[in-house]
Amino acid sequence: MSQQRTILLSHLRATHSVCVLGTKCLLDIYGSFPPGADSFTVQGSPGVHVCIVYNPEKIQAGPNTALWPLNRGAEVTVTTVVPSEHINDNKVKVVYYGGNGKVLLGSARLYLTSIALSLHVDTSRDGTVDIKNTSKASWTWGPYGHGAILLVNCDRDDADSQGTDNVDMEISSYADLKDMSCLSLKSQGPKTFFKTNKVLLHVSPSYSEKLRVFHRTATDIDYKHVLGSDTLFYEVEYDGEEEHTFYVEGLSFPDAGFSGLVYIGVTLLEVTEKGIPESPVFTEKVVFRMAPWIMTPNTLPPQEVFVCSLPENADFLEQISELAKSANCKLTVCSEVDSRKDRWIQDEMEFGYTEAPHKYFPVVFDSPRNRGLKDFPFTKILGPDFGYSTREPINEFDVTAMDSFGNLEVSPPVTVRGKAYPLGRILIGSVVLTNTGRRMTQVVRDFLYAQQVQAPVELYSDWLIVGHVDEFMTFVPAQNQKGFRLLLSSPTACYRLFQEKQKQGHGGAILLQGRDTHQKTIDDVLSDEKRRAESHYVQSCINWNRNILKKELGLTEQDIIDIPALFLMEHKKARAFFPNMVNMLVLGKRLGIPKPFGPIIDGKCCLEENVRSLLEPLGLHCTFIDDYVSYHQYDGNVHCGTNVRRVPFSFKWWNMDLHSHGIRGILSSL
Repeated sequence: MSQQRTILLSHLRATHSVCVLGTKCLLDIYGSFPPGADSFTVQGSPGVHVCIVYNPEKIQAGPNTALWPLNRGAEVTVTTVVPSEHINDNKVKVVYYGGNGKVLLGSARLYLTSIALSLHVDTSRDGTVDIKNTSKASWTWGPYGHGAILLVNCDRDDADSQGTDNVDMEISSYADLKDMSCLSLKSQGPKTFFKTNKVLLHVSPSYSEKLRVFHRTATDIDYKHVLGSDTLFYEVEYDGEEEHTFYVEGLSFPDAGFSGLVYIGVTLLEVTEKGIPESPVFTEKVVFRMAPWIMTPNTLPPQEVFVCSLPENADFLEQISELAKSANCKLTVCSEVDSRKDRWIQDEMEFGYTEAPHKYFPVVFDSPRNRGLKDFPFTKILGPDFGYSTREPINEFDVTAMDSFGNLEVSPPVTVRGKAYPLGRILIGSVVLTNTGRRMTQVVRDFLYAQQVQAPVELYSDWLIVGHVDEFMTFVPAQNQKGFRLLLSSPTACYRLFQEKQKQGHGGAILLQGRDTHQKTIDDVLSDEKRRAESHYVQSCINWNRNILKKELGLTEQDIIDIPALFLMEHKKARAFFPNMVNMLVLGKRLGIPKPFGPIIDGKCCLEENVRSLLEPLGLHCTFIDDYVSYHQYDGNVHCGTNVRRVPFSFKWWNMDLHSHGIRGILSSL
C-alpha cells in the first residue's frame, strides 16, 4: 500500500468519496456520531474490504458478533478491489448503537468510487516500462537494485539545431525521442469521474531545471512539452484513454548540489461540491537517476584516434596513421583551420560515455582551457548519438594548466581492500597542500566527484611545469590477474641503466644526438651533481604518487613498471629532458611511444631497447614515434598530441555497490 488517507463520516448525511486501488482509506467514525452511542458495526459492499484494527489487550470483541465498542480504540480501514464501473458503486455502512449495543441510534453511509491511478517506469532496468513496479519511488544501487534511469540528452540529432538536444523544448525526431525514458500514467474508473476531478502531473522546483517531460498526443505524431523548465504542473486531460505516455528528458549530469535523483509525481484532486476548492486524495511519485558521465581507460579497445594537422608534423601524422591502421582504428585529423595552431588535442577534451538500459552514446567532455581547439568538440564532434558536456568556472582567470585534460586520467577496474571499482577510478593532478600551488578548478572537480561511479583519486602533479598526470604515468593492458600494468616515469631507472652502460664502456654514447644543441653523453649525465640532485627530487615526487596509487588502486610493486626518464628543473618546476616515454598512445596491444633519442649502443637506442624488454614480454608491440620537433620541444609528447575514443565498459554502472564506497571518493593529496 503506497499511502493512507482519512475520510470523515457523518450520521447526519451521506459521504461521497474516492478510493484509489492500492491505498487504504481510514474511516473517521468518531467525528460525527449520534449522542449516546457506545458501539458500532460496519459493513461493506462486495467490492470493498473492511478491516478493523485494534489492540486485543484493550478491546474485547464478543464472540459471533460484529459489535465494537466506540472508544477510539478501534480503527476502521477500507480498500477497494477493482475499479468502479459507475460513480459511487461501492458502499460502506456504519451503524451506531447505545445502551451497550441494544438501541439503534443511527448510521453513517459512505459511497465510494474506486479508481486505478498509477505511474510506471523502468524500475527493473531492462529497457521496458514495468507495470508492477512497487519500488518506483526509491532508487538503489547494485545487481539486485531497482530504479529508473535518465540519459542527459546532450547529443544533437537535429542537424539544423544550434546546440545540444536538451537546450530546446521540442522533440525534433524519432532519434531524439530514443534518448528519453518512458513514463506511463495508467488510470481506470468511470469516464465521468475523470471529467469532473483533476489529475495533475508535477515536479518540484528543485528538479524542474534538471528534466523535461513531453506528452505523446493521441496521434502519436506530436509531443507536447508539459513539465520542467519552470513548468511545475500539468493537468492531464482525459478523453476516454486509460494510458497516457510521457517521455522524460534529462538536462543535467550530476554535479555539486545535485545528486542525480529527480522525482515526478501524480496527484488526484477530488471535487466535492461546486464552489469548494478541490482537495488532494491521492499522490504518488517515481524517481529517476541521471546517468553519469563515465571515462574509459587505456585498457578498453580503441575505436577512433584524433590528432591535429600542423605545418611541422607531417611525419608524426604519418606514423600515427600507420599505428591507427594497424590497430584497426578510425583516424580523425583535425585540420589547421579547426585547430587554429593548437596541437594539444588531449588537453582540450576527454572522451567518455553515458548509458541507460535502453540506450548508450559517447559524450565528449570539453575542458575549460579554451585555446585554439576550444570550438572543435562542439562544432566537429557533437552530433547524432554523440554528446557534449563542459564545465566553465565563473572567473576565466581561475583556469590554469591543471584544467587541461592531460591532467585527467582513469584507471582500469580495480579492487581495493575488498571494495570493487569495476569502472576504475578517476585520477587528477593536484597539489600536496590545498592552500598553495595549482589545482584543477572547482567546477570541474565537483563534476567529476558527482558522477560517483569512478571515485576520484587526487595525485601530486604541481611539481611539473605543465602539471599533468600523463607526464609521469600511464596504464597498459597485460595478461595478469589485474589485466594491466601501471607505468611510471623513473629517473632512478634511467640512472641505473646509464650506470650499467657506463660500466660496459659506453660512457661516451650521446643522448639526444642530432636533436639538441645541449647534447649530453652518459658520462656527462652521471657526473652532473646538480642534475642528480634534481633527479632525486623528481623521483621523490613520483614516489609520493606511487604510494598513493598503490594504496588507492590496490597495487603491489609487481603491478608497476619503471620507465627510464630524466627531467630538468626550471624555476623549481620540472620538464622532461628527453621525450617522455610514458606519455604514449595505447591502442590495444599497440603502443605509440615517444622516441627518446637515447644513447646509441651497438647500433640501437639503449632506452628503446630497455623499454622493449619491459613491455614486449607482456605481448605489447612498441612503435617509437618521433615527436621531438612537433611536440617535445613544446613540453608535450605523443599522448598530449592525440586522443582516443574507446569502447564502453560492458559492466553496467547501475550494478555497482556504492553502499561501501560513499559518494565523494577519496581525496588522496591531503
